[in-house]
Amino acid sequence: MAKPRVALPPGLLIRAVKWVWTTLWRQMMAQLAPASKSGAYQRPESQFRHQVTAGESYPPAANRYSLIVGMGCPWAHRTLVTRALKGLEDAIAIIPVVPSPNQGCWVFEKPFQGCRTLPELYRQAQPGYSGRSTVPVLWDSQTQTIVNNESAEIIVILNGAFNEFAAHPEVDLYPADCQTAIDSWNDRIYHAVNNGVYRCGFAQSQVAYDQACSELFDTLNAVEAELQSHAYLCGDTMTLADVRLFTTLFRFDGVYYSLFKCNRRRIQDYPQLSQYLRRIYRLPGVAATCDIEAVKQDYYGNLFPLNPGGIIPAGPDMTYLTEGN
Repeated sequence: MAKPRVALPPGLLIRAVKWVWTTLWRQMMAQLAPASKSGAYQRPESQFRHQVTAGESYPPAANRYSLIVGMGCPWAHRTLVTRALKGLEDAIAIIPVVPSPNQGCWVFEKPFQGCRTLPELYRQAQPGYSGRSTVPVLWDSQTQTIVNNESAEIIVILNGAFNEFAAHPEVDLYPADCQTAIDSWNDRIYHAVNNGVYRCGFAQSQVAYDQACSELFDTLNAVEAELQSHAYLCGDTMTLADVRLFTTLFRFDGVYYSLFKCNRRRIQDYPQLSQYLRRIYRLPGVAATCDIEAVKQDYYGNLFPLNPGGIIPAGPDMTYLTEGN
């Protein structure tokens, strides 16, 4: 006669499973999102920081440089928006990559420079490279190397270095008389909003999450108040500060609100911010850079520690961006 199976007490089973999952989760998060001792997310610095300057190693030229981008990435999205607003589509090519949930890195849709993954290209550009292989990448086909992989610097390069090849050279997203105000907004928005949503989503302690969440919504409230008096952050003209804010706001309701626990309020619930998002989305060329389905696939489908089931949500309804005034 078979011996009766002995079931573990429910409490013991729950504690055992919770301990195993928490231990594995922290190990995965340590690779995905390095944290401080308090559990706060710490974003590593970009490593390639060269400039495009006439007479230097990387001079401006048409069809010499490419942008390597992932459509779901907000940092890469900045470069696509700036490229569109400047009209640089014919001068700077796009090389798409997609995240691989199994390899844990960006992979090329088609082999590029003999490489199938972005880490391979980074090591080709700098033998022995062991840092993060991120997008966007400004790639130089002539020297076959990475010029820059810091989005904040790439958009400044795109704004100013390629005017002779731009369809809209008159568009200046970083005018000299507004640079102090732009830089001030950039510093504030980067910490509390652009990186702030990641500080919420990747927080590994309640204290770290609470602080990040409070700073995020305090800043969104401040921007909401600012936009009551003018169309953009620095007045009535679009600048790079708006580009940097836009790509986070576009992803907010679809990803950050739920997956990253930024759920005090949706962008659609802010009268000024929602109108601001709609205003930028409708600028010529911008909508073509926005792919909410790719965004949801990249975040929900690839951030396993945050969404182990890999289920992609059906919402939200983004038609408000194209409907109405």
